[in-house]
Amino acid sequence: MRAARFCESCGKVQPPAPVDYFSFFGLPPKLDLDVATLEKDFYELSRRLHPDLNAQAGSQEQEWSLEQSSLLNDAYRTLRDPIKRTQYLLRLEGVELEEQSKTATEQARATGEAKKQIVPPDLLEEVFELNMQLEELSMNKKMGENDASLTDEIKKHKDALESKNESLLKELQSYWKEWDASIERSPAASDARAETIRKMVDVLNRRNYIRNLVRDVNAALEE
Repeated sequence: MRAARFCESCGKVQPPAPVDYFSFFGLPPKLDLDVATLEKDFYELSRRLHPDLNAQAGSQEQEWSLEQSSLLNDAYRTLRDPIKRTQYLLRLEGVELEEQSKTATEQARATGEAKKQIVPPDLLEEVFELNMQLEELSMNKKMGENDASLTDEIKKHKDALESKNESLLKELQSYWKEWDASIERSPAASDARAETIRKMVDVLNRRNYIRNLVRDVNAALEE
């Protein structure tokens, strides 16, 4: 059921209900969403909730309009993005991606230590070789040398990593179907659902690791 946003009798904006982003749009907690329908609902609600349309309303209603609009924007930005949508649902299930979590980042900044990064097992060999090449590239730049073939090899590694991330997105989407099917069968938690969560977390951690690695490669190439 969609969260109430307007009074049924007078049509005035109501205070935001404490609901999750899926419920805000009247959606079940599923991952394979119709993004076009989501976008249509978003723009329709944006027009009705826009603070300018409630400028003549009382101060309380104006405040609620701002709060509802802010919640609407946050919910839409999260649910329209496939990765953010998956991460958000996992948080609702009590799962946080530890290695890339905000807490881990803040702790790293506070201690001055590098945030812990676990290399996915299937990338160990490739990452080892890439790190060796990046060290060589850094040394060459310090000495004022330019090895075009080394740069080309690093770029090939980067392209392969970006391609792997695209493949991981497709793998993640296959687990959406598992999750959505489990929701249709029963809203209660199950061993099968826990296994789907584990697989989604694994894919997201690998994608996050690759994303950070590609960012570091780009920075090294641009220095």
